[in-house]
Amino acid sequence: MIYGHGDDLYRYGGRVRTNFSSNICQNADLGALKRHLAARLDVIGNYPEPAPLSLEKALAGEQGVDEDNVIVTNGATEAIYLIAQNNAMRWGADCHINIIPQPTFSEYADACRACGSRIADGTLATAGRKVVWLCNPNNPTGSVKPAVELLSEIDARPDVLFVIDQSYEHYTNEPTIADKDVAVRRNIILLHSMTKRFCIPGLRLGYATACRETISELRQLRRPWSVNALAIEAGLFLVSSGAVVIPPLDEYLAEAQRLNRELGMIDGITVVPTKTNFMLASIEGHTAAELKEFLVARYGLLIRDASNFSRLDTSYFRVAAQDRRADDMLIEAIKDFLK
Repeated sequence: MIYGHGDDLYRYGGRVRTNFSSNICQNADLGALKRHLAARLDVIGNYPEPAPLSLEKALAGEQGVDEDNVIVTNGATEAIYLIAQNNAMRWGADCHINIIPQPTFSEYADACRACGSRIADGTLATAGRKVVWLCNPNNPTGSVKPAVELLSEIDARPDVLFVIDQSYEHYTNEPTIADKDVAVRRNIILLHSMTKRFCIPGLRLGYATACRETISELRQLRRPWSVNALAIEAGLFLVSSGAVVIPPLDEYLAEAQRLNRELGMIDGITVVPTKTNFMLASIEGHTAAELKEFLVARYGLLIRDASNFSRLDTSYFRVAAQDRRADDMLIEAIKDFLK
């Protein structure tokens, strides 16, 4: 899906004042990173590393695994496509089934289709070699499956490859799977998003962890220079400095829960419970697209029309909590729309 994701800020010509459509904190403190990159702009005059080995080494050290257990990619999305391609080459596109519980991030299915691989709405009881794709915390619902429960399921099914996307792991207090747990297992690949963790979606930076054999296969498929020099520089700075750019998590999640409650109290709005900073909601008697255009035009607020997620209809939208002032503005603006 090239178009249809959130954060389509580029469409509105500077009219958006607050962006609720991307599942990150818009108030992140990126001052130190900006100053560092400003002093390192000379790196754009040379090619970056063909493979970002320096950042892989730094991340491996941070997570307590071997650098052969890590592959850095151009956002977590590149890793998704590499995994789907590798599975199709390893087993044959027609010889395995991709199980993708819905609704969830569309790129898992898109990557599998791009390789000609089969997709099933089934369960582990589905016949054939299986790959299970899970987003945890899940986008767009905000649900989280406990790490202990997931690992138990993974260990019980060594014949199944589990691809667990933990892009939003830094936006929940629920325990998620650690890289050390992945390095010793052959049937799990863990996806991480530095884009989300450090609120730098414009730089496109992610990584995957898995056993050495899997990472070796993925590295052979990665295109040269897929991660640009500024992204590598940013990643090295953020990891080495131990940067935390989002507000204190307990406070931020408390604000997300307040927004969830306040939206749920509006007649005509139904909100799904969430365990992270973003939430899925639906509007009665209108479409999410109508609400989205009203909020931009009247208030300069951008939400995510979630109707293109599988199994969701035109009433669904998604928002990520920001600060209290911005969230209150969103609440009042939605009430205004529903008058």
